[in-house]
Amino acid sequence: MMNKHVTIEEVGQSFKDGMTVMVGGFLGVGTPEVLVQAILDREIKDLTLIVTDTGFIDKGVGPLIVKRLVKHVIASHIGTNVETGKQMIQEQLSVELVPQGTLAERIRCGGSGLGGVLTSTGIGTIVEANKEKIWVDGVEYLIEKPLRADLALLKAKKADKAGNLVYDKSARNFNPVMALAADLVIVQVDEIVEIGEIDPDEVMTPGVLVDQIICIGGAR
Repeated sequence: MMNKHVTIEEVGQSFKDGMTVMVGGFLGVGTPEVLVQAILDREIKDLTLIVTDTGFIDKGVGPLIVKRLVKHVIASHIGTNVETGKQMIQEQLSVELVPQGTLAERIRCGGSGLGGVLTSTGIGTIVEANKEKIWVDGVEYLIEKPLRADLALLKAKKADKAGNLVYDKSARNFNPVMALAADLVIVQVDEIVEIGEIDPDEVMTPGVLVDQIICIGGAR
């Protein structure tokens, strides 16, 4: 079995300028801070971020915005990061705002090989601008296209050596669905245990989806 436990130096070899990166978390909760810091340390730039929000100036993915390493954001809201709003208004940062449920479904479609999702959310608003629409059984829908990324950076509470993941309560948020929709999935965990120590019923993301694990706690 391939060893998925890697060092932060090995993880850094996968970072490239211009990547599209999904990052788990909601206002910093469930965001892999160590992996975000690794991007900051290497000054990886021109990133497209797919996130629920841009966190705070000093929390979540916010520091990536502050350091101007991001060129485009796809998110449901900008969070409380005033720097995102500032750069957006000054047209220094491109931001695509997507209703949160639609964002989740677009990511799920990207991971499931689907061509998109039909939703009436956004009909009659600026959300429908430049999007295809379709009528089904007398109801008008937007066709929302799938989202995928080169890289997903996720956070879980625990992993076994096969990469099976358990999350910590609401820190789960967008992490599981993002694990489906990236070419390379790297997970920050607090603990790595032996295969078999996690009850199969507790596994929230199966190890087949996980490529690399960085542990900030203990491994055994």
